[in-house]
This record gives sequence, structure tokens and C-alpha cells, in this order.
Amino acid sequence: MAGLMGIGLSGILSHQTALNTTGNNITNANTEGYSRQEVQFATQEGQRTGAGSIGSGVTIENIRRLADDYLNQQIREDSSLYGEQEALNTELTRLDNLLGGDTTGLSDALNNFFAALQSASEDPTSLPQRQAVISEAQQVVNRIQGLNEELIQQRESVKTQMQQGVADANTLLQSIAELNLAISESPGLAQGQMPNELLDQRDEKLRQLAELVSIRVTATEGSQVNVSLANGVALVVGGNASVLGTRASAEDPLSLEFTLTAGGRTLVVDDQINGGTLGGLRRFEAEGLQPAFDDLGRVALALSESVNHQHAIGMDLEGDLGGLFFSSINDLEVQRSRVVANANNQQPQTAQFAVEISDASALEGGTWILQFGDNGSYEVIDQASGEVVNRGRLPSDPEAEINMPGFNIRYEGGSVNAGDKFLIQPTRNAAANIDLEISREEDLALASPIKATTSEDNLGTGVISQGTMLNVRNPLTNTLLPGFTQQQTLANGRLTVSFTEAAGVLSYSVTDALGTVLDTGPYDPGQTNTLLSADPGDPGYQGFQFEISGEPAPGDTFIIDFNSGGVSDNRNAELLAALGTANTMNGGTQSFAEGYAGLVEDVGVKTRQSQLDLEAAQTLLEQSTNQREAMSGVNLDEEAGKLIQYQAAYNASAQVIAVAQDLFDTLLQSFR
Repeated sequence: MAGLMGIGLSGILSHQTALNTTGNNITNANTEGYSRQEVQFATQEGQRTGAGSIGSGVTIENIRRLADDYLNQQIREDSSLYGEQEALNTELTRLDNLLGGDTTGLSDALNNFFAALQSASEDPTSLPQRQAVISEAQQVVNRIQGLNEELIQQRESVKTQMQQGVADANTLLQSIAELNLAISESPGLAQGQMPNELLDQRDEKLRQLAELVSIRVTATEGSQVNVSLANGVALVVGGNASVLGTRASAEDPLSLEFTLTAGGRTLVVDDQINGGTLGGLRRFEAEGLQPAFDDLGRVALALSESVNHQHAIGMDLEGDLGGLFFSSINDLEVQRSRVVANANNQQPQTAQFAVEISDASALEGGTWILQFGDNGSYEVIDQASGEVVNRGRLPSDPEAEINMPGFNIRYEGGSVNAGDKFLIQPTRNAAANIDLEISREEDLALASPIKATTSEDNLGTGVISQGTMLNVRNPLTNTLLPGFTQQQTLANGRLTVSFTEAAGVLSYSVTDALGTVLDTGPYDPGQTNTLLSADPGDPGYQGFQFEISGEPAPGDTFIIDFNSGGVSDNRNAELLAALGTANTMNGGTQSFAEGYAGLVEDVGVKTRQSQLDLEAAQTLLEQSTNQREAMSGVNLDEEAGKLIQYQAAYNASAQVIAVAQDLFDTLLQSFR
């Protein structure tokens, strides 16, 4: 009887365990990271008799966790990819909406500004028209500064997300290390009895960590795992977890760099943070945000330089030369702010550099690294590509320049050490620095300061143009030209163009009030003849040119003088308005509007590509999740069937015990 009783009891206990396991599966059907468990039955060792072996019941050999390491790893990889693309797409979409928005973008403001200039050129003495120009110019400044401020806010938001992501990652790393210890110390592990719940918890923590950053997981003895970054830098080793951190970048203090602290040592792992949310944020900063700062600044510089130059060579309503329209792009402090010394440079850090914009139209958006070797040797490295674009040796004398397309890096003094690095940002902060310098309607220089008149005594048919202003300063020295050192007059007096004939050849000469010859040469009646040099290095350079056509007669004269009283002159207004469609950016291939549109288009293309990549990553993650669910997920219908099966077996085992009890009672009755 005892044997039969034991068999029934083993069935009850085993199927009770099976019922408990099935019930646990059902109740955890919606638990994130839960892996379905399965009871594995085994026959107990039989009792040998003379007639053979008699079974002694059933036992639970193992409660198996239905999980696949390969599928879990695939989910982690797909989670990292999805997390990266989601973070990248979210931030790019925000940036795209900002730059391309009707109320936030720059295109409408630029169009309205140049339209106001065109209207003012039609009535240059109208104060309301002049005020409209100033108002629209202020709107341009507001839009550029507003966009820059929004970019700054987005940069700070990204930094906050990075810091929060690092904090979440550290919590997960510590949890994984603690779970490693708990798993390795689990009772029954040596006998192959796995702590299924702890394993599920660890896998879920690993998946959550993979959403933040791409990781590698390696199994070790004692059912522990080691976790590392994709390149092998350890994050968790057994029960010990390293600590991720962020700090201001040594290269660019406005950005963050990632660090890893373990064993009292702190390493910079910025280049090793790939995949996941942190990798996506890092990609956005490098591929979206920084180029947006640079290209917006490039538009601001090109606009300021072009308008400032054209306005400076005009004449205002009070007869004075036009000054700055927008703020100067080469203010000394602004020049110095374009260079950032690396925080890791050797002490003392005495070297001083500045970046002067030489030609905004030739500027390329980007950032460069000025890196020094031995004996003052240097390399200029494109930060985006890592390509060396300039190299040489720095002279010992200050004011030496390193020439780059559109800008010069000026060495102002101090000492440099081998290994020192400097971040060169010609355009990065230009949008923040732009401002409107002009405030009075009368100060708008819409007229040209020069004019030409024809002598009434001329006998020929020669016709002189009203002149083209080139500059009021010598581009080589940045000093005022002799004719413009005084307001409302040509300081060197009016110029006279006269014609003479010798040996049948008609010649011209241009002389100033003192009789100094500024230009002379043969005159070609069949061509348009240009007077005065356009070369700043020429002694006769005056900052303006005139054209004469037709057939002047010997003795004919023309007078070039300051445009006194020319308040209704609109020549400079028309030239200012024409800047709206002139190719003043990208080496003379794009207008301001086209340059800004290029920025919007670039961000839009990146946003669209990231959207496609996000959809692909989502599909991959869904596929791997479905594969895991097929193996490890709980099927409620299947589990309900098992409940019935195990309940029936439990009841049958109970019936075996009942039969054994009846037989025992019958046996007892037979001895009475």
C-alpha cells in the first residue's frame, strides 16, 4: 500500500508544481521581459523485485526557462538601433520644423527686407519707406537671433537628455552587477537549478541598457555576464559596475563628452558611445545641430559683409558716407571668440589666436582643429572628415596668418607647445553676434557719393557714366582712401577727365585738383572705356570707376565730384536691393535665400532619411520581438489547455491515493 500511496503522492506534488508554474505563466503574460517556464517531468527510480522493476512515481526534473540567448542578443541589437534612430529622428524633426517654419524660418524675413529696399529705391527721400527698410532689417536680425537662441535651447535639451540617459544607464549597470551576484549565489545553481526570475530580470535590464547605448554581453562562469561597450571597454565585470559620466568637452566647452570611471580611473569614451538613445543624441549634435549653427552663421556673415560694404560706399540723406548697417563681422573680440583653446593644452596657455573673415562669400560651413607639433609646426584638420587641409610652420613673429578659404587664422603672440590644439569656428557664433547698427531713417545711405558732369563746351559725342563705387577704404590697409577722409566732399578735390590728340591718337587723362595724373591712356572710340584702376595696390586707385563711350573730341572734359545735394539719387538703394538675388555665398554660386534654403534642404533630407531608417529599425525590432515571443512569450490558450491537463492528472493522482486508502482499509478489515 505504501508504494501505491507514494506513487499517488508524487503525482499530486508534481502536478501541483506544474499547476503553479502554469498559473505563474498566465499571471505574467503581460510582464515585460518574462520568459515562459515549463515543467519537465521524470520517472522516479523504480523498485526492483523478483518479477522486475516496479515504478515508484514521478518527480520534477527541472523547471525550464524558455529563453534563447541568440534571440535576446538580437533584441538588444535591434533595440540599440531603434533607440538611436528614434532619438536622431525626434531631434532632426524638431530642427526641421524650426528652420522651415513660416513663423520661425528666415526666408520670408529676407524677402521682405530686400523688397523694402526695392520700394525705397523708387522714392529714396521718403522717410516712411526708409523706416520700412529699418523695420524689415530688424526683423531679419530678430529671426536670425531667434533661430540661434532656439538652436541653443535644443543644444541644452540634448545635453540634459544625455545626462539623464547616463544616469539611467548607471542605475541599470548597478542593477545588472547586483543581479550577477544574486544569480551566482542562488541555491541549487550547482545542481543546475536556475533562478529563472533573476535571469529574466537581468535580461530585461540588459535590454533597457541596450536602448540607451550599444553593448556587448559575454557569459562567464557562475551564470554571470560581463557587459562592455561595442569596442570592448568594460561596463560590468561580475558584481562590479563602472560609472558613466558627462562633463564639458575639453575641445568644445559648450558640448558634453562621455566618461567612464572604474577602479579610480576616468577615461573619455566619447567616440565609443554608439547606438541607443545616447548614440542618437551624439549623432544629432555632430550631424544636425553643429552644422545648423555653422550654416546659419555663414548666412549671417555673408549678409552682414555684403550689406555693410554696399551701405558703406553709399551716401545718406544728410550727405554723409554710409557707415555700418549691421554689426561688424571682424570686431576684435569677435575674432578672438572664434578660437577656443583645448582644455588639455599644456600650461601655461599663453598663445592667442584670432580668426578674421576675409571673404564671407568663400566661407564653408564647418569647424577645424589647429594642432601643433614640434618647433611650431602645425596642421589644420577638418573636424568632420579628419582630413588635413593645411600645414606649415608658425613664424616666431606675431601677426602671422594661416590663410584658409574665406578666413585667416591670425597668430597674435604667446607660446605654443607640441600637442596643443585649438578649435577654429569661423561661423559658429555669427548668428548670435549679428545686430542692427542703423536706427535713423536719415542714416540710410541710398544714394551714391559720386557723380559726373559733362562740360557744356564739349564738341564730341562722348558720354560718361555716373560711376561705380568700389570702396571707401583701401582693402589692403583698411584705411580711408584719400578722397573720402572728409565728409560731404572729395578730400582731394574734384577730378577732371580731359582729352587730347597726338599723331591721330585720341588719349585721355584723369587729374585731381592739384594736377596729379591719376590715370591716362589711349581712348578707343569703338569701345566702352573704363577710367581709373580697380587694383587697390595701384597708386591711382580712388575707390570708384567711370565709363566713357562715344567719340569725345580733343579738348572735351568731364568732371567727377562728390554728389552734393543728391538726396534723390537712388543708385546705392538699387544696388542694395540687388543683393537679394546676387550670388554672394558659396563662392558666388548662391544668394542669401538660396544659402539658407540649402541649410533647410540639408536638414530636411537628413530628417527624411532618419525617418526611413527609423521605420526600418522599428520593423527589425518588431521581427526580433515576435521571434522571442514565439519562443518565450505566454500563449494563454496553450496555458489554459495545460491547466486542464494538469488538473486532470492531479485529480487522477488523488484517485490513486484514494484507491490505496480503500485497499488499506479492506486489508485491515480482513484481520478483524
